[in-house]
Amino acid sequence: MMPRKKCIRMAVLSFAALFASTAAHAQAEPFPLGDVQKIYERLLQQIDRIPIYDNHSHATFPDDSDMDAQAAPPDESSVIRLRDDNPEFVAAAKALFNYPYDDFKPEHAKWLIDKKKAAEASGSTAYWDSILDKLNIETCLANRVALAPYLNPKRFHWVFFVDSFLFPFDNRDQTGKNPDMGVYIPLQEKVLHRYMKQEQLSGLPSDLAGYENFVRQTVADNKNRGGVAMKFEAAYFRSLYFGDPPRAAAEAIYAKFRNGGVPSEEEYRRFQDYVFRVLIDQAGKLNLSVHFHSAVGIGDYFSLNNGNPLNLENVLRDPRYKNVKFVLIHGGYPHTLEMIWMTAAKNVYTDSSLMGYYVYPSELKNILKQWISLYPERMMFGSDAFPFNDAVGAEETFWLAARSARTAIARALAELVAEGAFTEARALELARMYLHDNAAKLYGDAKWAAQHN
Repeated sequence: MMPRKKCIRMAVLSFAALFASTAAHAQAEPFPLGDVQKIYERLLQQIDRIPIYDNHSHATFPDDSDMDAQAAPPDESSVIRLRDDNPEFVAAAKALFNYPYDDFKPEHAKWLIDKKKAAEASGSTAYWDSILDKLNIETCLANRVALAPYLNPKRFHWVFFVDSFLFPFDNRDQTGKNPDMGVYIPLQEKVLHRYMKQEQLSGLPSDLAGYENFVRQTVADNKNRGGVAMKFEAAYFRSLYFGDPPRAAAEAIYAKFRNGGVPSEEEYRRFQDYVFRVLIDQAGKLNLSVHFHSAVGIGDYFSLNNGNPLNLENVLRDPRYKNVKFVLIHGGYPHTLEMIWMTAAKNVYTDSSLMGYYVYPSELKNILKQWISLYPERMMFGSDAFPFNDAVGAEETFWLAARSARTAIARALAELVAEGAFTEARALELARMYLHDNAAKLYGDAKWAAQHN
């Protein structure tokens, strides 16, 4: 019989050898250990079946002025993938409408435009529901001034804009900064007047307390009308760095300029910083998510420095707002690495909207692979579907963004599986989190909650 001590020692050595062997096998490698292409094909087949929860879109017909709180400046620069000659748009039209041509020559594009005009004239919600069905999109957040009657509120959830509250005074100095601002600011004034009419105000309230009440009540009423989140496009107008001025400073500025006069740049900035904090506070009280445009923007005068998501760090890391859910739209592109580290805070999320048609899947794959490797539970799909003209509409950009995301996430996960990071089963869990579950959980989707409780 083997001595007891020797027996124990051999058992320990055997276990250590087994553990070392298992650990070595489980160690992720810098080079693929398996056939990436075959893994990709297996994953994509199943990823295509995952219903999408789209965190960001502008679902609309091209002549609907409520599609956004602002408009593109004339003759803005366009990335190559969004130009009319991109053959992917023809592929989208064929997939969605059985488009019979191979280009968008005017005489050919008319076929597609007429079909869309007929759908718009019908006023039915069935058209946009059918677009989502063809793309296996279950739910879609629609960023709009108001939710259109042709969008089914069971499928399209409303995200409303709040930047207009930052511009209640004489804005002549704002509009004169550059040609883009000459387009943007009048539209913000228009939305503010619309909100004032909604709240039955004929003019600005007499004091700051009244203005604060107006802001808070409008947000509450918009939530009651179906809003699930508020949206800031502030990066188009100013830096995303918001200070924290005392109320007395904002009160003095409001009193000074309520009845006229042009605030200095410093005065307007301090007032905006204060109203911004009122909006964030109200979002927390009403359990509304807060969305920020946090990437490169349209127009020739957009400031990448102003739009850098790191400017928001003092807000996102503020303990006063720990219960506010922040969503940084567009992944901070091109600051995507900085962006994912912002989501280390448990109440901060991001999405891949805009990137799904700005860059090709090969580049989107690299971004998603990096995100998955860090904080996969706080990344979401977003299409940023938007109509670029009468022929290339939100329908085609829905298709392009969805196809890009499904193929890019499949490839990113295939590489990680081949490198030994995790199994194919785990990869599919991560794909579902990105395409659906993270957003469904964030917005309290009842169907998702019922399945996971």
